[in-house]
Amino acid sequence: MRIFVSAGEPSGDLHGANLIRALQQLSPQVECVGFGGERMQSAGCRLLYPLCRLAVMWFLRVLLNAHVFIRLLVQADRYFRDHRPDAVVLIDYPGFHWWLARRAKARGIPVFYFVPPQLWAWAGWRVRKMRRFVDHVLCTLPFERDWYRRRGVEANYVGHPYFDELPRQVLDAAFLARRAEVGTPVVGLLPGSRNQEVERNLSTLVRTAAAVHLERPDVRFLVACFKPDHKQRIDAYLRGWNLPIETHVGRTPEIIELATACVAVSGSVGLELLYRGKPSVVLYRIRRIDKFASSLVMKCRFISLVNLLADAEVFPEFLTSRCEAEAISRQLLTWLNDSQAYRERWAQVAALRQRVAEPGACDRAARYLLAALESRQADSQAA
Repeated sequence: MRIFVSAGEPSGDLHGANLIRALQQLSPQVECVGFGGERMQSAGCRLLYPLCRLAVMWFLRVLLNAHVFIRLLVQADRYFRDHRPDAVVLIDYPGFHWWLARRAKARGIPVFYFVPPQLWAWAGWRVRKMRRFVDHVLCTLPFERDWYRRRGVEANYVGHPYFDELPRQVLDAAFLARRAEVGTPVVGLLPGSRNQEVERNLSTLVRTAAAVHLERPDVRFLVACFKPDHKQRIDAYLRGWNLPIETHVGRTPEIIELATACVAVSGSVGLELLYRGKPSVVLYRIRRIDKFASSLVMKCRFISLVNLLADAEVFPEFLTSRCEAEAISRQLLTWLNDSQAYRERWAQVAALRQRVAEPGACDRAARYLLAALESRQADSQAA
């Protein structure tokens, strides 16, 4: 059995790798091939192209890379024609994946969407594409299944795959011990994994740290950099500030574990903050024109996955086109200065974790996928 898996972002690469391992554990003869990143490759997927290197967002950046996406679409279509995989699995990354689904469907190959885009939040009309080009949606949020089914899409809830990865994380005990022995409070600053997220949100994060430092000079700040060039960029920016800030690459779990509270750019890292029980503020700074456009299409109350799971603002959040350092620093100082307020927020986070942080999503998705393919094969033989 051959399955084509496509992921275009670091989080999708992680989920794709765990899904591939689950598939191979259930059915060792499964061969996986597709687009993704290093994690999927390490899990045994034969990469046709490292799509995760093209983790782009916003219209202009996509347009500048259009020639690459067109070439990849042609390559995938040729592969579908010549090798006919038994299924195509898409992981998040809407836009390009709609076109990939279209080509797979045209070749008569069943399409599974794992970690589907949040159409219910900003693009409800695109459910027509899901109906036309996707056979099965494997939902990560509890309410998504009913939302899709009401619109004629075959959907099942499997849970969020990020909770599969988090229990397996092994923290660096030496790193934790060296920084914990100082004994002063730590605020974690998480600027995101995309270059443009770092560019747009860094100034707000640093100004927030400066505002907190004015009132609480004992507080230290640790920045979780996704890759080395992010660290270089952030270090260069910090040269103009006299703040107790350290930057580290590949230390996101340790920084979250050490932190009293965090400020994070909106993304899947919110689930890690939930898992580790850290009161946090969620930030997403965008251009003014993008803020206006989002106000026209957004259909949900929240941008944070944690708040969406809770259907309440457990993590204060800011989707904004301006610097919100003052408001964010006020929230952090409330938690740092008022132990009762901190305990109450921590209890909210802990209760939500107990309710939703259930591992096993990749295993459930793999079982569903294989069962659906076996059923399809049986129906084909019966006909």
